[in-house]
Amino acid sequence: MIMSHIFDFLFKQYFEYETLDVALEVIAIIFGFLSVWYSKQNKIWVFPTGIISTVIFVYLLLKWGLLGDMMINAYYFIMSVYGWYIWTRKVDQVNVTPISRTSSKEKNISIVIFLLTLLFVFTVYKSFDKWTSWVAYIDTFTTGIFFVGMWLMARRKIENWLFWIIGDIISVPLYFYKGYTFTSFQYLGFTIIAIFGYLAWKKSLNKNQQTV
Repeated sequence: MIMSHIFDFLFKQYFEYETLDVALEVIAIIFGFLSVWYSKQNKIWVFPTGIISTVIFVYLLLKWGLLGDMMINAYYFIMSVYGWYIWTRKVDQVNVTPISRTSSKEKNISIVIFLLTLLFVFTVYKSFDKWTSWVAYIDTFTTGIFFVGMWLMARRKIENWLFWIIGDIISVPLYFYKGYTFTSFQYLGFTIIAIFGYLAWKKSLNKNQQTV
Protein backbone atom coordinates (compact mmCIF):
# COMPACT_ATOMS: atom_id res chain seq x y z
CA MET A 1 0.00 0.00 0.00
CA ILE A 2 2.80 2.41 0.93
CA MET A 3 4.71 1.57 -2.25
CA SER A 4 1.54 2.14 -4.26
CA HIS A 5 1.11 5.62 -2.76
CA ILE A 6 4.76 6.44 -3.46
CA PHE A 7 4.41 5.26 -7.06
CA ASP A 8 1.25 7.32 -7.55
CA PHE A 9 2.93 10.37 -6.00
CA LEU A 10 5.91 10.12 -8.34
CA PHE A 11 4.31 8.97 -11.58
CA LYS A 12 0.54 9.55 -11.52
CA GLN A 13 0.88 12.48 -13.96
CA TYR A 14 2.08 10.03 -16.63
CA PHE A 15 -1.27 8.24 -16.60
CA GLU A 16 -2.63 11.14 -18.65
CA TYR A 17 0.18 11.11 -21.23
CA GLU A 18 0.30 9.22 -24.49
CA THR A 19 2.47 6.10 -24.35
CA LEU A 20 4.56 7.41 -27.25
CA ASP A 21 5.34 10.64 -25.36
CA VAL A 22 6.45 8.75 -22.26
CA ALA A 23 8.64 6.49 -24.39
CA LEU A 24 10.15 9.49 -26.18
CA GLU A 25 10.90 11.20 -22.85
CA VAL A 26 12.72 8.10 -21.60
CA ILE A 27 14.71 7.84 -24.86
CA ALA A 28 15.62 11.54 -24.68
CA ILE A 29 16.73 11.11 -21.07
CA ILE A 30 18.93 8.13 -21.96
CA PHE A 31 20.66 10.08 -24.73
CA GLY A 32 20.87 13.08 -22.39
CA PHE A 33 22.73 10.97 -19.85
CA LEU A 34 25.03 9.66 -22.56
CA SER A 35 25.76 13.21 -23.69
CA VAL A 36 26.67 14.41 -20.19
CA TRP A 37 28.73 11.27 -19.58
CA TYR A 38 30.68 11.77 -22.81
CA SER A 39 31.19 15.41 -21.84
CA LYS A 40 32.67 14.28 -18.53
CA GLN A 41 34.96 11.93 -20.47
CA ASN A 42 35.87 14.84 -22.80
CA LYS A 43 34.68 12.78 -25.79
CA ILE A 44 33.27 14.22 -29.01
CA TRP A 45 30.25 11.91 -28.71
CA VAL A 46 28.81 14.48 -26.31
CA PHE A 47 27.40 16.31 -29.32
CA PRO A 48 25.68 13.67 -31.51
CA THR A 49 24.04 12.09 -28.45
CA GLY A 50 23.08 15.54 -27.19
CA ILE A 51 21.54 16.46 -30.53
CA ILE A 52 19.28 13.39 -30.46
CA SER A 53 18.16 14.19 -26.92
CA THR A 54 17.47 17.86 -27.63
CA VAL A 55 15.50 17.21 -30.82
CA ILE A 56 13.16 14.86 -28.93
CA PHE A 57 12.80 17.27 -26.00
CA VAL A 58 12.05 20.22 -28.30
CA TYR A 59 9.14 18.25 -29.74
CA LEU A 60 7.82 17.12 -26.35
CA LEU A 61 8.23 20.44 -24.55
CA LEU A 62 6.59 22.35 -27.39
CA LYS A 63 3.70 19.87 -27.25
CA TRP A 64 3.45 20.30 -23.46
CA GLY A 65 3.55 24.10 -23.70
CA LEU A 66 6.79 24.51 -21.73
CA LEU A 67 8.25 27.33 -23.81
CA GLY A 68 11.24 28.14 -21.60
CA ASP A 69 12.38 24.53 -21.48
CA MET A 70 11.76 24.14 -25.20
CA MET A 71 13.95 27.17 -25.96
CA ILE A 72 16.72 25.77 -23.77
CA ASN A 73 16.77 22.55 -25.79
CA ALA A 74 16.54 24.37 -29.14
CA TYR A 75 19.56 26.42 -28.04
CA TYR A 76 21.35 23.21 -26.96
CA PHE A 77 20.85 21.87 -30.46
CA ILE A 78 22.44 24.94 -32.03
CA MET A 79 25.31 24.96 -29.52
CA SER A 80 25.86 21.23 -30.05
CA VAL A 81 26.47 21.83 -33.75
CA TYR A 82 28.76 24.77 -32.89
CA GLY A 83 30.56 22.77 -30.17
CA TRP A 84 31.04 19.82 -32.50
CA TYR A 85 32.92 22.18 -34.83
CA ILE A 86 34.98 23.80 -32.04
CA TRP A 87 35.99 20.51 -30.43
CA THR A 88 37.20 19.06 -33.74
CA ARG A 89 38.90 22.23 -34.96
CA LYS A 90 42.66 21.89 -34.97
CA VAL A 91 44.61 24.68 -33.26
CA ASP A 92 47.77 23.45 -34.99
CA GLN A 93 48.73 20.59 -37.30
CA VAL A 94 48.19 17.97 -34.59
CA ASN A 95 46.07 19.20 -31.66
CA VAL A 96 42.39 20.11 -31.47
CA THR A 97 40.86 22.75 -29.17
CA PRO A 98 41.98 21.87 -25.61
CA ILE A 99 40.26 22.30 -22.25
CA SER A 100 41.02 25.78 -20.91
CA ARG A 101 39.87 28.40 -18.44
CA THR A 102 37.52 31.22 -19.37
CA SER A 103 39.26 34.42 -20.44
CA SER A 104 38.20 37.89 -19.31
CA LYS A 105 36.59 38.50 -22.70
CA GLU A 106 34.64 35.24 -22.45
CA LYS A 107 33.48 36.14 -18.94
CA ASN A 108 32.09 39.41 -20.29
CA ILE A 109 30.41 37.56 -23.15
CA SER A 110 28.92 35.13 -20.62
CA ILE A 111 27.38 38.03 -18.70
CA VAL A 112 25.91 39.43 -21.91
CA ILE A 113 24.51 36.02 -22.88
CA PHE A 114 22.92 35.66 -19.44
CA LEU A 115 21.30 39.10 -19.48
CA LEU A 116 20.10 38.82 -23.08
CA THR A 117 18.64 35.41 -22.28
CA LEU A 118 16.68 36.83 -19.34
CA LEU A 119 15.30 39.56 -21.57
CA PHE A 120 14.49 37.16 -24.40
CA VAL A 121 12.72 34.58 -22.22
CA PHE A 122 10.77 37.30 -20.39
CA THR A 123 9.60 38.72 -23.73
CA VAL A 124 8.53 35.31 -25.01
CA TYR A 125 6.69 34.46 -21.79
CA LYS A 126 4.85 37.79 -21.80
CA SER A 127 3.97 37.43 -25.48
CA PHE A 128 2.40 33.99 -24.89
CA ASP A 129 0.86 35.01 -21.56
CA LYS A 130 3.02 32.50 -19.66
CA TRP A 131 4.33 35.00 -17.08
CA THR A 132 1.70 33.90 -14.58
CA SER A 133 3.52 32.33 -11.61
CA TRP A 134 6.79 32.11 -9.70
CA VAL A 135 7.77 29.17 -11.94
CA ALA A 136 8.29 31.62 -14.82
CA TYR A 137 10.90 33.51 -12.77
CA ILE A 138 12.80 30.30 -11.99
CA ASP A 139 12.51 29.13 -15.61
CA THR A 140 13.96 32.40 -16.84
CA PHE A 141 16.85 32.28 -14.37
CA THR A 142 17.76 28.65 -15.10
CA THR A 143 17.51 29.28 -18.85
CA GLY A 144 20.10 32.04 -18.48
CA ILE A 145 22.37 29.74 -16.47
CA PHE A 146 22.07 26.88 -18.95
CA PHE A 147 22.61 29.15 -21.97
CA VAL A 148 25.92 30.32 -20.51
CA GLY A 149 26.89 26.80 -19.45
CA MET A 150 26.23 25.36 -22.90
CA TRP A 151 28.18 28.14 -24.61
CA LEU A 152 31.17 27.57 -22.33
CA MET A 153 31.00 23.81 -22.88
CA ALA A 154 30.96 24.35 -26.65
CA ARG A 155 34.09 26.47 -26.15
CA ARG A 156 35.59 23.66 -24.01
CA LYS A 157 35.90 25.89 -20.92
CA ILE A 158 36.14 24.17 -17.55
CA GLU A 159 33.82 26.70 -15.89
CA ASN A 160 30.90 25.29 -17.88
CA TRP A 161 30.50 22.61 -15.21
CA LEU A 162 29.86 25.18 -12.47
CA PHE A 163 26.89 26.54 -14.41
CA TRP A 164 25.58 23.03 -15.08
CA ILE A 165 25.81 22.13 -11.40
CA ILE A 166 23.85 25.22 -10.30
CA GLY A 167 21.23 24.84 -13.03
CA ASP A 168 20.83 21.09 -12.48
CA ILE A 169 20.34 21.48 -8.71
CA ILE A 170 17.58 24.03 -9.31
CA SER A 171 15.97 21.87 -12.01
CA VAL A 172 15.56 18.75 -9.86
CA PRO A 173 12.70 20.11 -7.67
CA LEU A 174 11.47 22.39 -10.47
CA TYR A 175 10.71 19.57 -12.92
CA PHE A 176 9.24 17.46 -10.13
CA TYR A 177 6.91 20.34 -9.31
CA LYS A 178 5.96 20.59 -13.00
CA GLY A 179 5.03 16.91 -12.97
CA TYR A 180 7.92 15.47 -15.00
CA THR A 181 9.39 12.95 -12.57
CA PHE A 182 11.62 11.16 -15.09
CA THR A 183 13.18 14.45 -16.16
CA SER A 184 13.60 15.47 -12.51
CA PHE A 185 15.54 12.25 -11.88
CA GLN A 186 17.54 13.01 -15.01
CA TYR A 187 18.69 16.34 -13.59
CA LEU A 188 19.59 14.66 -10.30
CA GLY A 189 21.84 12.33 -12.27
CA PHE A 190 23.17 15.29 -14.26
CA THR A 191 24.15 17.04 -11.01
CA ILE A 192 26.22 14.08 -9.87
CA ILE A 193 27.89 13.64 -13.26
CA ALA A 194 28.56 17.39 -13.52
CA ILE A 195 30.43 17.37 -10.19
CA PHE A 196 32.63 14.50 -11.35
CA GLY A 197 32.92 16.14 -14.77
CA TYR A 198 34.34 19.29 -13.21
CA LEU A 199 36.85 17.27 -11.18
CA ALA A 200 37.88 15.23 -14.25
CA TRP A 201 38.33 18.31 -16.44
CA LYS A 202 40.26 20.08 -13.67
CA LYS A 203 42.60 17.10 -13.37
CA SER A 204 43.09 17.04 -17.14
CA LEU A 205 43.66 20.80 -17.28
CA ASN A 206 46.25 20.70 -14.46
CA LYS A 207 48.00 17.79 -16.16
CA ASN A 208 48.18 19.67 -19.46
CA GLN A 209 49.50 22.80 -17.75
CA GLN A 210 52.22 20.79 -16.00
CA THR A 211 53.18 19.20 -19.32
CA VAL A 212 53.45 22.62 -20.97
